[in-house]
Amino acid sequence: MLTSIYAMKQTALFEITPVQHGQNLLPKDGSAYYYPEWMSTVDSTQLMDQLEKTLQWEADHLFMFGKQVTTRRKVAWVADPNCTYTYSGVKKQAQPWIPELLALKSQIEELAQSDFNSCLLNLYHDGKDGMGWHSDDEKELDADSPIASMSLGATRKFSFRHKSDKTTISLPLENGSALVMYAPTQQFWRHALLKTTTIHMPRINLTFRKINPHYERHDNKRMY
Repeated sequence: MLTSIYAMKQTALFEITPVQHGQNLLPKDGSAYYYPEWMSTVDSTQLMDQLEKTLQWEADHLFMFGKQVTTRRKVAWVADPNCTYTYSGVKKQAQPWIPELLALKSQIEELAQSDFNSCLLNLYHDGKDGMGWHSDDEKELDADSPIASMSLGATRKFSFRHKSDKTTISLPLENGSALVMYAPTQQFWRHALLKTTTIHMPRINLTFRKINPHYERHDNKRMY
């Protein structure tokens, strides 16, 4: 069981490292702050194991060159009941929050100084799974809200690339670390988790977002 996981609002939910406001990773047009070892190694390992066992994981589907492609990477989407979205002609319903994610949401909201109503989780089996260049700029998302993510498991290389001048900044996302991206980062930067043949361990990334309630889309653009 995770450290004090069910003692919400009473004691520390996880062993979280006290945070000092760090340095912005981006030189212009946005801000992103990285917090290594934000969660203890013990809690990170236990949380990853719990999420793998508890959530309903499924392959993601996206359109590439006019054809639907099924990914090797697995996803789980957790959100408040009033959050839905539609892509590829299918209306997606979120899984309900589990206690572990509600506890984590409370603490990452404190870190980001913002409220979130959804969490998209990606399970990368090893370095053969990755995520191409993209921005989290879907119309469902509140453009003024930050996007906060947490990494569990294998350390993976994460990169930012400016949309205009192609400036690229890379860093390793370590187990138990947190990354918070503030507006207008998504407007000017893309990011990616690049594939590699040197990583043989799994990784889970949790991305906390604020979705505009009841917004529905009817095109084929996917949510990352």
